[in-house]
Amino acid sequence: MRTLMAQPFTLHDLTKLRRTVAEQAERCGLRGPRLDDFVLAVHESVVNAVEHAGGHGHLRLWTVDGVIRSETTDRGTGIPDGYVDGEHRPSDQSYTGRGIYLIRRLCDRVDFRTGPLGTSVRITMRLPRGTGPATRGHMRRIRVAADGHPPGHFNA
Repeated sequence: MRTLMAQPFTLHDLTKLRRTVAEQAERCGLRGPRLDDFVLAVHESVVNAVEHAGGHGHLRLWTVDGVIRSETTDRGTGIPDGYVDGEHRPSDQSYTGRGIYLIRRLCDRVDFRTGPLGTSVRITMRLPRGTGPATRGHMRRIRVAADGHPPGHFNA
């Protein structure tokens, strides 16, 4: 597991936080629409914490086993029943309910844990194979020396 960022946030941090999430996700290999979808989903989870859970929360972003994950946590009173499933698209006239609906449709996996002591939203997006900081650039050449042979020469 490689932690990319972990920080508290408030309303005043939203723009910078969105930019940082986009930069980190792009460094890990997300591109194009998948990058946009991940960034929007994370942004929606953060905005929901600001709007519905006291104006602040905590965001953690990390990679593990070929995926990038974010976790937004807050200490609000929880998400009301009926919203977490996000199965039904809100009407065009509705001012609420779009965030969870979008989050569920934009990413590969979303897990909600919610209750009277707060909410945790974990968003997961698969990374393309062969991308990310560990695999970028040229492979490093490793020279192996066997007893009695010059470096780089190997007989099996």
